[in-house]
Amino acid sequence: MLPRHKYLLTYRYAEIIHDATVEFCQRFVLKNQYRTIDQMVQAARSGKQNIVEGVGQSHTSISGEIKLLGVANASFEELTSDYEDFLRQRNLQIKLKEDPVIQKFRQLGFRLSNLSNLSDLGHLKERLVLPDNPEEAANLLLTFCHMETYLLSRQIRAAEEKFIKKGGYSENLFRKRLIHLNSTVHK
Repeated sequence: MLPRHKYLLTYRYAEIIHDATVEFCQRFVLKNQYRTIDQMVQAARSGKQNIVEGVGQSHTSISGEIKLLGVANASFEELTSDYEDFLRQRNLQIKLKEDPVIQKFRQLGFRLSNLSNLSDLGHLKERLVLPDNPEEAANLLLTFCHMETYLLSRQIRAAEEKFIKKGGYSENLFRKRLIHLNSTVHK
């Protein structure tokens, strides 16, 4: 059985974005911009790893899960800004959501992130191939970052609703403790 996070759509997008960001920086960001490279790679890594840690905490701390998913979302927002900066600073076009190229990128994201693309070991069978054109590559990753932050906001909202309806781990333990104490007192 695979770790739970591998089944999450947000994690699969995060993994795609992280791997592609490393490649993007190696290919398109000037080597003397090492600080930019480090920031972009670390934002992508942080987003991915905080999803893993947040989901890992979900059994014992829904509030911890929400917090870490929020950190992941913020990391991908930061990375979104980096891709926008890359395009703007080079006078390259930031494509709109309605652009046919962006629609094609979205379809690619749906296909790559689909559970059917996950091997028995939890790895993506088909991996993203970055375009050779830096404008196209940056717009592709910008699109994936927008999709990721949208999905993460939905995941956070669902975790908040779960917390509101079921309470947190500590609250539920306390309720069980009260039930136990009441049952032993009335014996």
